[in-house]
Amino acid sequence: MTHPRDRFITVYGRKPVLEALGDRRVTVDKLLVARGANGAQIDRIVRAARERGVEPQRRPAREVTRLSRNGRQDQGVALDLIAPRMQALDGWLAEGPARAQIFVLDGITTPGNVGLIIRAATAAGFDGIVLPRVGCPEVSPLVIKASAGVALRAPILRVRAVADAVKDLAAAGYAILGLAADGTDDIHGIGLSDRTAWVLGGETHGLSAASQAALTGRVRIPMRGEVESLNVATAAAVVAFEVQRRLSTG
Repeated sequence: MTHPRDRFITVYGRKPVLEALGDRRVTVDKLLVARGANGAQIDRIVRAARERGVEPQRRPAREVTRLSRNGRQDQGVALDLIAPRMQALDGWLAEGPARAQIFVLDGITTPGNVGLIIRAATAAGFDGIVLPRVGCPEVSPLVIKASAGVALRAPILRVRAVADAVKDLAAAGYAILGLAADGTDDIHGIGLSDRTAWVLGGETHGLSAASQAALTGRVRIPMRGEVESLNVATAAAVVAFEVQRRLSTG
């Protein structure tokens, strides 16, 4: 089911908003500025918006906070951008891509990790990054910064919860592989399916019970030097580029 935030990314805070307005590769939908917000930086934001053909809307601060959902950090400005490649997972599945490699984020809560995963997956040519609305952060300024801006144009797929994601993906014929330190299959030797969803567990608790119940396999990255595991974003980059290498070499 489509949700309003499956199409828009909201940027808030004066510096992030000004930077986003300067990116001509993204489409601006609307800009809200609190009536009490003033100063040189606000003036620059207003000018930049008008240069983009968008008239800033002066609103009560509570309306800006309603859009930003972060009144402590929005500094009186919130900007809605149309994310060209972000969409609902069910709509994406309905299009029926014959081959696809995607990540599913399962309870990853650190915005920096989410941003780095989005950046690595997009750079490696992954077809999608499933970002559930429950249990994972929104595409916030922190996520955008960690992704070096890639999150604004990344193939992000939205769904209510990870349980819905793995259920829909399994029904669509995807192999559901969980990345785990105790996995039975080696990432370098496992056979690759045309449609694979790689599930990345959260920083603290790993794979959730909902995703584990749907797994068709558990995959590990072999470690040396008495290292037990990698940060989830680093592990995602290893998987993404190993999959890319394997697929490109046949």
